Amino acid sequence: MKRGNLLYAQSGGVTAVINATAGAVIEAARRRRVKVLAGRNGIVGVLREDLIDTSAESAAAIAALRHTPGGAFGSCRFKLGTFEANRAQYVRLIDVLRAHDVRYFLYNGGNDSADTALKIARAARALDYPLSVVGVPKTVDNDLAVTDTCPGFGSVAKYTAVSVLEASLDVASMAESSTKVFVMEVMGRHAGWIAAAAGLAGKGGDDPPHIILFPEVPFVEDAFLARVQATVDRVGWCTVVVSEGVKTPDGRFLSETGGRDAFGHVQLGGVAPWIAQRIKDRLGLKYHWAQPDYLQRSARHLASRTDVAHAVAVGRAAVAYALAGRSGVMPAIVRTSDAPYRWKIEPVPLTRVANAEKKLPRSFIRRDGYGITERARRYLEPLIRGEDPPPSGKDGLPRYVRLKNVAVERVLPAFEPEA
Repeated sequence: MKRGNLLYAQSGGVTAVINATAGAVIEAARRRRVKVLAGRNGIVGVLREDLIDTSAESAAAIAALRHTPGGAFGSCRFKLGTFEANRAQYVRLIDVLRAHDVRYFLYNGGNDSADTALKIARAARALDYPLSVVGVPKTVDNDLAVTDTCPGFGSVAKYTAVSVLEASLDVASMAESSTKVFVMEVMGRHAGWIAAAAGLAGKGGDDPPHIILFPEVPFVEDAFLARVQATVDRVGWCTVVVSEGVKTPDGRFLSETGGRDAFGHVQLGGVAPWIAQRIKDRLGLKYHWAQPDYLQRSARHLASRTDVAHAVAVGRAAVAYALAGRSGVMPAIVRTSDAPYRWKIEPVPLTRVANAEKKLPRSFIRRDGYGITERARRYLEPLIRGEDPPPSGKDGLPRYVRLKNVAVERVLPAFEPEA
C-alpha cells in the first residue's frame, strides 16, 4: 500500500481513558513518521471534511492526553446506513480520505463504532480505494464481544466500587435517625458489568451493596421490597445498586423515557428515583438516591492503572496493524492469567465484534440474583487495580490539556451528512 496519512476519530460515549488511546495512537504514528489527522466529532467531522492536524500539537500536549478525560477531538453518535442504500455518503467519505491522502483509518468506539469501521472497510474495497481500517475498542459498558475487557470499563468499575463503599459509610453513620436506604443508579443498557463492579465494594456477609439489580435478571417488585425490608431489619440500613437497563419480567425497561437516540436505542433514565419512590410508598422508609451519570465515566482522578495500560496498548497496536496493511480488525485484550493478572493484545476480525453484545455471564450473578459470585470477583478485581493520578496544579485541581485542534484546510464542496 502507498504510504499516506492516518486518520483517527472518536465515537460514542467518551471515557476517562479514551484520550490515553488517542495519545498512544499519535505517539506511535509519529515514531513511524506518519502524519495523524483527527476527525472533529467522529465520523460526522470526516464526512464534513472537518479534520484536525495533530502535527500542530507539541509532544508534551500529546503526552498529557494520557491524563485527560473526555474526547479531545469530539465524539458523536451517528450511524452510517448500508452501502447499498447510502452509496453517496460512502463516496463522500472516500473522496475526503483521498483528498487528504488518508490510507489508514482508526475508529475508536464501542459496538456501533465497530459496525461503522467494518462498513467503511467494505466500502473502501467496493470503491477500489486502498485503505486499512482498524476498529479501536472503547466502552464503559464492557459489552464488546471477543475482547476480555474494554478500555474505559476498568476505571468506571473502580469509580463505582469506591463510590458505593464511601456512600455506604455515610448511610451507616446516619441510619439510626435518618436515611435507611440508599439507591445508586449506574450505566448499563443490556449488560450488567458496571452494576457487578459495585459488588467489589463488599467482601460478603452484610457488607454493601446489599442488593444489586442487573439487566440480566427480571425485576420482581414484591421480592425486591421484601429483600430491602429484611436487610434494614437485620443491618439497620440498605444500599441498593441498580443498572439503568433493569427490566420487568415481560421485558419492559423500568426507566423508559419514550425517546430514542441516533442509533435507535430507547432512551433510559431515572430508574433510581423510581425505585426509591416505591421503597417509600410501600415500605415507608426514608431514602436517598444518586445518579452519577457522566461523573462515573469522566472520573479520571480515580482511573484504574490497569485500564490506562489497556487504553495505551490498544492504541499502539491499532497503529501497528494499520501500517502493516491489516484491515477490518480490532486489537483485543486477551487475559492469560487471573493470579497473577496477565494479558496480551491480539487482532480479531471486526466481523466478530460488530453488532454483537457481551452480556454478564449468569455464572457471575449469585443464585438469588442480587449479588456477584466469586468467579465475577476474580474477573473484576484485576481491572480496578492501581492508580494513575493526573498531575495537580497549584490550585489543587488536576492539570488537564486542551489541544489547539488546528483545522485542516478544506478542498471539497460542503457536505452535511443525514442521520
